[in-house]
Amino acid sequence: MERTRTRAGAAVFLMLILGHLGNALEVPLDPKVLEELAQPPTITQQSPKDYIIDPRENIVIHCEAKGKPHPSFSWTRNGTHFDIDQDPKVTMRPRSGTLVVDISGEKAETFEGVYQCTARNKHGAAVSNNIVIRQSRSPLWSKERNEPIRVQEGEALVLHCRPPAGLPPPIIFWMDVNFQRLPQSSRVFQALNGDLYFSNVLKEDSRNDYICYARFPHTQTIQQKQPITLLVLNHGSVEERKPTFLIPSGSSSSKMVLRGQVLELECITEGLPTPEVSWSKLSGEFPDKRTSIVTFQKILRIVNVSDADAGEYRCTAHNRLASIHHTIRVTVKAAPYWITTPRNLVLAPREKGQLICRASGTPKPNINWAMNGIPIENSPEDSNRKVEGDTIIFEEVQTGSSAVYQCNASNEYGYLLSNAFVNVLSETPRVLTPANQVYQVIRNNHALLDCSSFGSPIPKITWFKDSQSSTLEGDPYLLHENGTLEINVAQALNSGKYICVARNTLGIAENHVYLEVKEPTRILKQPKYKVAQRNMNVVFECKVKHDPTLIPIMIWLKDNGELPDDERFLVDSDSLTITDVTENDAGTYTCIMNTTLDHDSASAELTVVEAAPTPAVIYEQPDPPTDLELTDMKPRSVQLTWIPGDEHKSLIHKFVIQYTDSLHDHGHWHNLTHVPGSKTTAHLELSPYVHYSFRVLALNAVGLSDPSNPSHMYKTNPAAPDENPSGVKGFGTERDNLMILWKPLSGLQANGPGLQYKVMWRQKDVDKNWTSVTVANVSKFMVSGTPTFTPYEVKVQAINNNGIGPDPAVVTGHSGEDLPVQAPDSVQVLVLNSTLAEVHWEPVPPKTVRGHLKGYKVYYWRERSLHKHNPHRVEQQFLSFSGNKSHGMLPGLQPYSLYLFNIRVYNGKGEGPASSNLQFETPEGVPGPPSFLRITNSNLNNLTLEWGPPNDRNGHLTGYILKYQQVNNSNELGPIEELALPANKTSVTLPNLKYSTRYKFYFNAKTGQGAGPVITEEAITIMDEAMPSRQADIATQGWFIGLMCAIALLILVLLIICFIKRNKGGKYPVKEKEDAHTDPEFQPMKEDDCTFGEYSDTEDHKPLKGSRTPSNGTVHRDSSDESLVDYGGGDGQFNEDGSFIGQYSGKSSIRETAEAHSPVNTTAMNSFV
Repeated sequence: MERTRTRAGAAVFLMLILGHLGNALEVPLDPKVLEELAQPPTITQQSPKDYIIDPRENIVIHCEAKGKPHPSFSWTRNGTHFDIDQDPKVTMRPRSGTLVVDISGEKAETFEGVYQCTARNKHGAAVSNNIVIRQSRSPLWSKERNEPIRVQEGEALVLHCRPPAGLPPPIIFWMDVNFQRLPQSSRVFQALNGDLYFSNVLKEDSRNDYICYARFPHTQTIQQKQPITLLVLNHGSVEERKPTFLIPSGSSSSKMVLRGQVLELECITEGLPTPEVSWSKLSGEFPDKRTSIVTFQKILRIVNVSDADAGEYRCTAHNRLASIHHTIRVTVKAAPYWITTPRNLVLAPREKGQLICRASGTPKPNINWAMNGIPIENSPEDSNRKVEGDTIIFEEVQTGSSAVYQCNASNEYGYLLSNAFVNVLSETPRVLTPANQVYQVIRNNHALLDCSSFGSPIPKITWFKDSQSSTLEGDPYLLHENGTLEINVAQALNSGKYICVARNTLGIAENHVYLEVKEPTRILKQPKYKVAQRNMNVVFECKVKHDPTLIPIMIWLKDNGELPDDERFLVDSDSLTITDVTENDAGTYTCIMNTTLDHDSASAELTVVEAAPTPAVIYEQPDPPTDLELTDMKPRSVQLTWIPGDEHKSLIHKFVIQYTDSLHDHGHWHNLTHVPGSKTTAHLELSPYVHYSFRVLALNAVGLSDPSNPSHMYKTNPAAPDENPSGVKGFGTERDNLMILWKPLSGLQANGPGLQYKVMWRQKDVDKNWTSVTVANVSKFMVSGTPTFTPYEVKVQAINNNGIGPDPAVVTGHSGEDLPVQAPDSVQVLVLNSTLAEVHWEPVPPKTVRGHLKGYKVYYWRERSLHKHNPHRVEQQFLSFSGNKSHGMLPGLQPYSLYLFNIRVYNGKGEGPASSNLQFETPEGVPGPPSFLRITNSNLNNLTLEWGPPNDRNGHLTGYILKYQQVNNSNELGPIEELALPANKTSVTLPNLKYSTRYKFYFNAKTGQGAGPVITEEAITIMDEAMPSRQADIATQGWFIGLMCAIALLILVLLIICFIKRNKGGKYPVKEKEDAHTDPEFQPMKEDDCTFGEYSDTEDHKPLKGSRTPSNGTVHRDSSDESLVDYGGGDGQFNEDGSFIGQYSGKSSIRETAEAHSPVNTTAMNSFV
């Protein structure tokens, strides 16, 4: 993220500097980077060319400019110098050219005229447009008495309005005595000039309140003409007549329109029946999206006219008697418009350049050049400058030839004026990208390394990597014109340090940046689709691989939203568990793994089903309501009624009323209100200036119905705004301005057309009167020339064509901050221990902060160690202490060192000057670990250890501590031996150790403050050479070999005996025992054939799989058959699989007989196998 911010900031800075590569050059005036750069004046704000003022308010004529040094301002009025100091009613704002005219006690028309502002410094002069100041006028209607107008039914009629001429022209509309607009149609309609035309009059047109109103938008006043009475007479039958044109007359006419304006062609006819009007273009088609036919087809309107709109247009009027045509020939002229505006130039001495000023228009405009406001033909000659029509060519410009040039393009329909400066600078290169910037990028993505620079001449940029001497050119590197180095597909081998070098004829500068290529984040095991029964648990797995240096954050979503706030959802590092699922848990679950550079995601769906679904009554959503009707229509409310649709076995809970506004938000429906399901009417509160259509939806337990058909449209009349913009705040972006922001009103909140904002401000506790400006279609306004960090009261009021909004709330803000001007004093330091110091200072006076106090920064660095072996200096560090603090702690200091520090106050703009450097020393501390410990000589019973002193001694070493102990084969530790060693020794030999034994050593250094951290090492003494030979002698003795053979033979004999006993088994007399233990549920076995008695279950006589029962169903007993009950005292034991536990090893015939004949009985299972 930091890489992105750095790139964006550097790119903006570069575009400001290298203006001839962009659209508008602005030399930056950042005091930290380019404090000494000069800049000719540039006009940044001016009032419009045609400036109509309100005679009730003070006149404010804007003229703001910037430059280095800051420009001074002067004005002309009607072509002559305007001496502001001689007119007490006129003041100029400080560090600004803006004029404020106090019209109290004066007529505003006194100050009408043509004004022009000039901003000048030693490098040139820029001029504003000619600003024509005119007072808005809303004159009264001349007194007149209108006689009743009598006309025969069926005749044509024109009711003339003839409003008084105003500035700007008024808006005309016809209303009755109740302020209701008169109904208009294709028969009765208002022309462009405001007159009311009747193609033919009817008896119902008779009335005595035809009133023409003129609304003057600038002064928000409405003038009313005397009512006109119309009497329609009926003297017999009415004859029909063919159409005739009233406007325009004849069969053809012509019309001229300017490019970019609105073309309105009017075709007014009379006749009986009422003629129908249609339009066509003889020389082509109407332009799409710019053409509309309004006022009942009487007016053809084309907005933003272009040259292609010229040609012949035909208006056709017809009724059942005849058809007539009128052709209008349209020509398109054009006031001048820009093709190429001149751009500011920054040139080095002896460089070339050119200013191009190209404009078009009809007729073709004339191009005139001026330098510093004086026609160029009257300016001092310059052999290095040549004017060729719309171009000025500069050859080998010289130092001191900076100037501002004006290009004026004009024809009979208007003019354009543009300022462009030529700034001749000599500057060595400067790299603006922050040093040692770290860029991070994911492998296989493109990387952008910035090298923003400034210099004059423009520096040439070259790049190098690590210690390589060759420039980075060609694949995979791409060098952009602004100095940025691009690596299209970054790989791990592209990581490293990059050097950017900026070079021109005056010098060289370089900067180092670093690129880190990271491994991408990938989901290795994605969650899988699950189908779960209700009340079961579900686990989604999501195993991820990511770059180990990036911190991953796993997020789970349900249906692209957050997981429900429910303890049943358990999120682990690589899984999501949902316990006791319900139907509401069904949906799509997404696992997202985010890092600071990339992310990966995977999704799976969960379907929840019932364990044993049962049939249920089928409910459906209701049918939509029908027959919507509007009644009791008032300016701010209306009654809506409807008929409910079928409920489909589920009661309607409520009705939802929605609306759409075809005037501001056509096609989008919004919830307005809702009523209980028992009601079928709703009283709706409405807003002004909205074209409402309503629809109703019904809601039951299943869901919402489809929407009803829309109601008829209901239009509310405009009104003054009911509210003002919210979110008003004021703050500065530069030290001499105040930015006023607000949240604009929506179209629904505007309450009427012509929405504007009256922005008001005044310096808190200084100004009594408010300064104001009225703006439209914006949400911010910049006040320039303010004192630095001064509280202002601001407020914003909404205005439309119908009036002003309520009194706005006052919000306090501050103008822009500047850097603090004073350093903290009374700086002291208290060393608390070897690693901690406490710093104290006296806070600076609030006035010197010149902004919002953010806190204090303590810059400190280790100048050197107090020990001769550690002389190196440590890079500067700083700690920030927020708020109005007067002390702070410096932790993590290096013991036994000399430190320097200073303190600076900082605000939102930056840091102030530093206090004087003070120094302090930290006392001794415990030393660092010894630099190494190694075993250099290992003998039978002694070891030699060598070591190096600590890299960080942190004081005077007083000695070393060596501890060691034995480690046996099971890693058990023996008793610890300790040895104290002097500070000047670097080796020691330990005698009298055991041979072939592992020892572990613990070693650390100490100072007067104590012992430092321990390092460890292990070593083994050399084995005794006689011991392996004795072990070898035993293995080769004859008696040992004989003993081993005898043991092997004995084991073999025992295995053979065990095998024979297991297969043979013994014989036991168990017959009597079986007779004595006969189960009552079993029939006795016959003695002669050893079969059971009359047990009749045929299923049990079926031989089981694996049995050897004869076909006649009898089983012959062998003499070795025995009873298992009698074995072991008659207490048979069985495993879980039914096998007998013990050493009984008789033949399997008994087992087979039991399997074939015993019924399923617990007792029998315990007696037979």
